[in-house]
Formats: sequence, C-alpha cells, structure tokens
Amino acid sequence: MREPDAKPFADAVTRTVTVGEAALVYRELGLARDSAPPLVALTHLGANLDSWDPEVVDPLAEDRRVILLGYRGVGGSSGAVRRTFDEMADDAIEAIRTLGHDRVDLLGLSMGGMVAQAIIARAPELVDRAILASSGPQGGSGLTEMTGIMIRSILRGLATATPPTTLLFFTRSPSGRAAASAYQARLRRRGTERDRPVALAVLRAQLSAVRRWGREQPQGPSGFSGPVRIVHGDSDRMVPVANADSLLARFPQATARIFPDAGHGVVSQHRREVVDLARDFLRR
Repeated sequence: MREPDAKPFADAVTRTVTVGEAALVYRELGLARDSAPPLVALTHLGANLDSWDPEVVDPLAEDRRVILLGYRGVGGSSGAVRRTFDEMADDAIEAIRTLGHDRVDLLGLSMGGMVAQAIIARAPELVDRAILASSGPQGGSGLTEMTGIMIRSILRGLATATPPTTLLFFTRSPSGRAAASAYQARLRRRGTERDRPVALAVLRAQLSAVRRWGREQPQGPSGFSGPVRIVHGDSDRMVPVANADSLLARFPQATARIFPDAGHGVVSQHRREVVDLARDFLRR
C-alpha cells in the first residue's frame, strides 16, 4: 500500500485509480494511522476535487489518512458520468479496494452522502463509520425539487455576478453572508494542478440521479451496525432539514446535530464545530 504525501490540501498530488475502463482522480492527505481506517470523502453535486474546503479536510487529516475521491466522468476522471447512486457507489467500492483498503470510514456531503448510503447498502462490510452531511435518504423530503432550486439560483447568480454556491449553500443573514464570502476565498487557495471544471452534462446527470433517488420508496431501518453521524443546517433549501429525521429513522443507531442559521453549506459555515464533532466521532 503506497504511503501518501503528508501535504496540505493546497499541495496534495492528484492521482488516478483505475475502475473498470475509467480512471478516477483522487487526492490523499495526512498519514496512515494503525488505529484508524482511512476516511473516504465524497463531495457534493456539481463539484470536483477543488470544491473541498481546505479548512475542513486539512484538520481531519491531522488524525488519519483522508482520501478525496472523484466520480467517474467528473473533473479529471475519465469515462461517462454515472446517472445513479448505485453506479457511483460501485465505482467507489472498487476504487477503495483497488487502493488496498478493506475497511474505511465515509464522509459524504449532500449527494456524496447519498452515494455513501448506497455504499453502505451494497458493501456494509467495507464501512466502519459514516458521517452524512446535508444529505437525505431515498424518498427524502424535497429532493425531487432540487433541480428547480438550482436553476433559479444559477440564473440569479448570473444576474447578480454571485457564485451559485453562495446562494445555494448559505443563509442571507449577516453571519451567513460573511461565511459565504470566506468560503469562496478558501476555495481559491489551491493555485496549481487544479481539477478540470465540471461540465454542464455532469450537472444534468447528477440532478437526474437526485430526482431518481427522491422518487424511490423510503426504505425501512438499515441493517448497518456501524455508527452514523448526521449533520444538517436548519435552513437548508436544497435538502430540507426534515431529511435529518428521515435518516435517523433509516439508521436507528445514528445521532444528529442540527446547526441554527445554516444552509446546505453547514459543514463549511460551521467548519470548526463540525471538524471537532467529526474527529471526536471518528476517534478510536
């Protein structure tokens, strides 16, 4: 198993792992710890490897190896973009095993949390613990409305020269506006070897996957026995906060933390508290 470079997010080397006929991009942070499985991080809809907040992933990498794993057909990953979370999960499972891991923790942001749930369903023996942030289960509340919310926010962003993630991820309160501005600045810290931009076709395919997930029948309690931590903002427009309760019903052993005056970008807006929560949850 290759030892990763102990570099921060801004300098981490972009590598590829072969999955079928595709090559998925990934970056490794931190160093392996004998007592801790690696944390595999799966990002949100419309994101590439550069969309991770360095003030989230760098502190997490102080305790363990963190693997930021890309999706097929997204950014620098080759192949056709996947249109279901089961397909994305199968790619992630193969990538994890190809990298030499038989046990991992998962961190899933929004759509990444849906992929993480599919991984848990398809390969529960691979997962020790999972953090699901700003995510929802199959048949979750409001998920079928995400496309309309995104389109309206993108159009508003174009009209006002505002990044869509500012409008989609943060509240419009003074603290929310300040958090959005700081978040956008942090995303520019990585100056070299940046991932390729996300194509419009990717956004369409991923939104279709969310709609399909939202239209599915809600599932009963999961048989997964590992701990699950749910993190959500109380003002999330993209994935309404009611989904946190639905995830608690899906994973009876789960616990949840709801942050006030926080939207879909709760992990970045409350990054210090979320990182502390995550490190305590993952600590062996």
